[in-house]
Amino acid sequence: MNLSTNYLGLHLAHPLMPGASPMVDDLDTVRRLEDAGAAAIVMHSLFEEQIERDQLGFIHHTEVHAESSAEALSYFPDPGEFALGPDRYLDQIRRIKQAVGVPVIGSLNGRSASGWLEYANLIEEAGADALELNVYHIPTDPTETGDDVERRLCEIVSTVKAAVHIPIAVKLGHFFSSLPHLAAQLDQLHADGLVLFNRFYHPDIDVEELEVVPNLHLSDSHELLVRLRWLAILSGRVRASLAVTGGVHTAIDAIKAVMAGAHAVQMVSALLKHGPQHLRVVRDGISQWLEEHEYESLKQMQGSMSLRRCPDPSAFERGNYLRVLQSWRGND
Repeated sequence: MNLSTNYLGLHLAHPLMPGASPMVDDLDTVRRLEDAGAAAIVMHSLFEEQIERDQLGFIHHTEVHAESSAEALSYFPDPGEFALGPDRYLDQIRRIKQAVGVPVIGSLNGRSASGWLEYANLIEEAGADALELNVYHIPTDPTETGDDVERRLCEIVSTVKAAVHIPIAVKLGHFFSSLPHLAAQLDQLHADGLVLFNRFYHPDIDVEELEVVPNLHLSDSHELLVRLRWLAILSGRVRASLAVTGGVHTAIDAIKAVMAGAHAVQMVSALLKHGPQHLRVVRDGISQWLEEHEYESLKQMQGSMSLRRCPDPSAFERGNYLRVLQSWRGND
């Protein structure tokens, strides 16, 4: 069965790959991912805060002599919270490129168009075949408009596109007021791919200690649904490749994503739960399903259930909302 796909201009044997996660910190795990059939390796993100703290590293040497530096440093996470600092991150890309024969996709995570974006060029020089931009910004300023948020994102993409020659994928959240309009803007900036969607981790509150605490839950297949809707809406309407991340755990999940329009399928939670070998399980499941349903290739199925090609487009629009409300039946 031909499962090949094209993502970011890269010809891949199939669409399945590990998404950004700490799995890439260990070379043995990376090799196991390739052995399980990963079509590409996606690095976890190098954060803007890491780069800024590294650039302010000289403060550590003068900290004792200048009390003001302590306040400046308090704005940044402790270096020990990150497994790989900026230099080690670049070294890890080089090591992974030497260890595997599949494309390696670097990742930058930030929220402003500033000096940290210089690392896009360094990631390219380290050997990355593509770069994923994870623009993670939570607007808290009531004077900041939706246009401001989108403009910042577009500035970041424009800056990086001007600095590197490798393909760029933009990892988005789904909280934009008009995602198709934003996607069209990114298309005009020649973004090579869109990744749907970033999983925002929501903080919790410890009511006894009066502290805000991190709250991590791995995904399940239910989270795929919002991604299916927007994959289907964007498929065929943008030049950029489309990738899905979040909620893919089974072969059927991956098939749904491809039918909606995905060119690539990233998996994290399922691999953390079941190990790298789960990639092979999902890939074999896709092949078996396609054969049973008499498909000749993955591409034959790709986008078949998008908004443009779906037999019932209203299912992705307002009509589905009305049907769902009417479908509820309470207990007799």
